[in-house]
Formats: sequence, structure tokens, C-alpha cells
Amino acid sequence: MNIKKHIPNTITCCNLVSGCIATAYAFTGQPMMALLWIVIGAVFDFFDGMVARLLHVSSPIGKELDSLADDVTFGVAPATMVFYELCVIDYPSALEPLRPYIPYCAFVIAAFSALRLAKFNLDERQAMGFIGLPTPANALFWGSLLAGMPQLIENSRYALPVMAVLIVLSCWLLVCELPMFALKFKQWGLKGNEVKYGFIAVSAALLAVVGPAKGFWAVIVLYVFISALLSFFKGSKGVKE
Repeated sequence: MNIKKHIPNTITCCNLVSGCIATAYAFTGQPMMALLWIVIGAVFDFFDGMVARLLHVSSPIGKELDSLADDVTFGVAPATMVFYELCVIDYPSALEPLRPYIPYCAFVIAAFSALRLAKFNLDERQAMGFIGLPTPANALFWGSLLAGMPQLIENSRYALPVMAVLIVLSCWLLVCELPMFALKFKQWGLKGNEVKYGFIAVSAALLAVVGPAKGFWAVIVLYVFISALLSFFKGSKGVKE
């Protein structure tokens, strides 16, 4: 029996289990622990593909298993965090009768995450970058936002409309055609990597100042903003030429 070929899939299953644990914590209203296990799942997700390439044991089943694990950890878990938050935030009096039903809208995040993962598996344009927001980034945004500022969200009279807008926006970003840069390097020199190194430096400073729990959501917002700017200027340059 070749043990080596099962190592990447074992790591992927650790990602899936991490997502299940994160979901359990989310259902019980423990967003900080849910975020922690989403981050742990992201670490496993980073290493499973790397190990598969190093051991030369990549397989179709590994690719399918990876997408399944990612949808649990980066789709279902953050969606459950949003579900819980929608259960406890203040509602306008006119919408109070809908409180038992509105929270279930959160699970469209899981559905769009699955759609994004399916598209990613078939899209050959994403070797050195992404088209649309990666599911781990979306999960870190929601996890950090809800774990880092629960009192602010729960005590705000505008929490429901703001969260509704954010749900729609994040679902759109998952499947949109906006090119987004990836932290992949063909070479380690500064030339050609200015944006990546600049983003890493600013993100590290932000996380050091406010902490990971409160800082990840801002890092993801910065990532989307920079990607949109790069796409805009690249498009403008193309039009002029």
C-alpha cells in the first residue's frame, strides 16, 4: 500500500474537519473560535496542494475532495456565522415578524461559494491570479468582521440592511469576472512584484496594530480595492492603446 499518495487527501480531510468544527462553534455563537478554525482550515488548504505537488501524487479525487472541503470551511462555516448574527441583531419593527426566516438568507453565501469553486476548477485563466474573490478570502472577511466587532454590529440600528448589502456584495464578488492578484511569485525580486510586496507590508502592519481578529476583514477589503484599481488602470491602458 502506497501511504504517500494518501497524505494530501488526509490533509484535505483535516481542512474539512476544521470547517465542521468552525460551523459547530458558529451555531453556538462563538465567532472567535469559529474564526480560529476557519484559519486552521486555511492552513491545511494551503499545504494539501503543495504536498501533492511535492510528492507527485495529484489526483482527480483530490481536486474534488479539496472543493468539497473548501465549501464547508469557507462557505458553510462563515454562512453559519452570518446566520447566527442575523438571529440576534436588532430588527426594524416592520421586519420583526420575519426574524425566524431572514437568517436563512445567510446560506446563499455557501451556495455561491460552491458555485465559485466549481467555476475555479474549470477555469484555466487562474494559474497566476484569480477571477473573482477566492473563497478563503471571503470566509476571512466574514469571520473577522463578526468575531472582531460583535457588539458594534449587534447594537447598531443599521445592522440588518448593512449585512444584507454585504451578503449580496460578497456573493457577487465570488462569481464576478473581476481579476484579482494572487500572492504567487515567478521570481522574488522587487521588480514586477511591487503590488504584492506592498500589499503584504501594509497587511502585516494592519494586523500587527489591530490584531488578526479585527484586521482580516480590512485586509480583504484592501485586497479587493487594489485588485479593482489594477483592473481599472489595466483596462484604461488597453483602451488608450
